[in-house]
Amino acid sequence: MCKCIEEQFEVVERVDHGLSLLQLERFGYQSVHFIISLNAQRLALPEYQRFSGSKAEIQVRTILQHAWAEIEHDIGYKSSHVIPIVIRRRFASLAGMLEIADREFQGIQDEDLSLRTEAITSIQEGMLDTIEITPYALKAYLDKHLGSDDRMTDFSYDWEVRLLHKLGFSNLDQVNKCIEKFDDDRISRIISGGRQGQLTRFEYLLLAAMGEAYISKHPFNKFPWFAEPEKGYLRKLEEAGIKGNYRPS
Repeated sequence: MCKCIEEQFEVVERVDHGLSLLQLERFGYQSVHFIISLNAQRLALPEYQRFSGSKAEIQVRTILQHAWAEIEHDIGYKSSHVIPIVIRRRFASLAGMLEIADREFQGIQDEDLSLRTEAITSIQEGMLDTIEITPYALKAYLDKHLGSDDRMTDFSYDWEVRLLHKLGFSNLDQVNKCIEKFDDDRISRIISGGRQGQLTRFEYLLLAAMGEAYISKHPFNKFPWFAEPEKGYLRKLEEAGIKGNYRPS
């Protein structure tokens, strides 16, 4: 964020409070403060010319650093010399804990991005046995094998992952072995008379490949509005000579 600000604005002043904690005698407050003005490129545009000569302040900090700033402001201690020793110790402990938490949150975010990238690469290369079933991994797999569908929401893929876990799947290799022998377009037309969306076709494939087990293990199996139509779809598939009995192992 700091790099972006420095690239997009004319920086009049920059103060990094994280580097100047000792000089300011403040506990744990980390924030980068900028005084900025618009650069020449922006001021050349008519809509920005009225801001020529104006300055603004931007403060950059993490959510946890902001929480610290708010609490510290409410308590009112600005110097370590005026803080009672017992509170000073608690401030010091809290500062360390928040710094560790900040690092961990960033580490989790970085690892999540790395896992997403690795999963997509593995899917493209056909290495599915080690890929955990997650919403982003499932979407990448289905986009490759069934074609992408921008109508699908994040919630839809989250639901499909929960469904797969309920059905007993633990990795994408099992999913692939389950449905790879079936034609999603043909099955969709047999069941519904036309080509349905990506996730509907995927569920039809699971039904065709698993048969009765798909219905009995489905979270909605006890509801007639789900079970009866699914049994009807299964009969249509069997009449067309399509029958499967795949079980994840």
